[in-house]
Amino acid sequence: MYLALYRKYRPRTFNEVIGQDHIVKTLVNQIKLDKISHAYLFTGSRGTGKTSTAKIFARAINCQNPNNGSPCGECEVCKSLEGTNIDVLEIDAASNNGVDEIRDLREKVKYPPVVGNYKVYIIDEVHMLSSSAFNALLKTLEEPPKHTVFILATTEVHKLPATILSRCLRFDFKLVSLENLSKLLENVLKSENVKFDEQSINVIARAGEGSVRDTLSIADRCVSFAGDELTYSKVISVLGIAEREILINITNKLLAKQTGEVLVELDSVLSSGKSPLVFSNDLISYFRDLLLVYTLGDKSREIVVVKDDIYAEMKKQGIESNYTVIVKAIEILSGVEQELRYSAQPRIVLETALIKIINDSSIIDRIEKIEQELKNFPS
Repeated sequence: MYLALYRKYRPRTFNEVIGQDHIVKTLVNQIKLDKISHAYLFTGSRGTGKTSTAKIFARAINCQNPNNGSPCGECEVCKSLEGTNIDVLEIDAASNNGVDEIRDLREKVKYPPVVGNYKVYIIDEVHMLSSSAFNALLKTLEEPPKHTVFILATTEVHKLPATILSRCLRFDFKLVSLENLSKLLENVLKSENVKFDEQSINVIARAGEGSVRDTLSIADRCVSFAGDELTYSKVISVLGIAEREILINITNKLLAKQTGEVLVELDSVLSSGKSPLVFSNDLISYFRDLLLVYTLGDKSREIVVVKDDIYAEMKKQGIESNYTVIVKAIEILSGVEQELRYSAQPRIVLETALIKIINDSSIIDRIEKIEQELKNFPS
């Protein structure tokens, strides 16, 4: 049976957790100093390692011979905790969100662990618990048995009651950087004996938007399509992302206020099978990169991951562009994202947005021209 890449390469030790050094260092120090808290809150975007870190931590605090804070994976306790075990319980709050389930949990926490030092309860998507379930959990978090550790994981921390938050040691998981995702992809693809080029890796990592799980899932799709050789063109075909040359072309026409040409170019793009929503997001990403080129100059080369000839074109656009127009374009396209997602006529929504960018840029140019004339007007 085929195992998805994000499952196959799930981190097993703290050393394998990427992009969360601030969290890993704190947890490792707590294990080394034997200062284990009774309740932890892991919050952050999906795919950033909350559940994986929780499972590693659960095994590490029970391990008989921890290796630099990580579970050794060789002792009897580690082996017994590898599969399903009553000492480390993972609870999905989305499907077990009632007060009865939490009351049942409260009864079970009284019993000591079977093989390790701690009984660990990992409650995933904890924000899904009902108000009565939170109230039932509160008392247990307040006065838990010494052998019990709770790890609450959520993507929506703002939905948790303040009474719960105040009783947990909170860790905020960050989105993983493009550099770290690219390195991870390189290692994974080498392990899978898949050939690749740097451009294809960068596109997949960028599409993952800071999520390790999303990045590996996208890589899985691309490898299934490409076979044992991953190329930039194959990745573009799978993801339906507009190539940079197309984005440069349509941006040139937008900045030149060529309304008719922009609509013709858009028709060509959408006729090739690109989704209006996907193309709009591509444009937002492109304008964001253009903004970096405009504001940072040559320093932006470290952040904007494109081929040299594309970067040269973007620098040229940056010189000819207007900062306010670029920001306005990002605002307009971001503002219609939900409408594009649910509209019965997303093409019309995108066309209207592009025309609005042109009209607003014309107004901005006229205002700046008037301001300049006023400056030159003799007092």
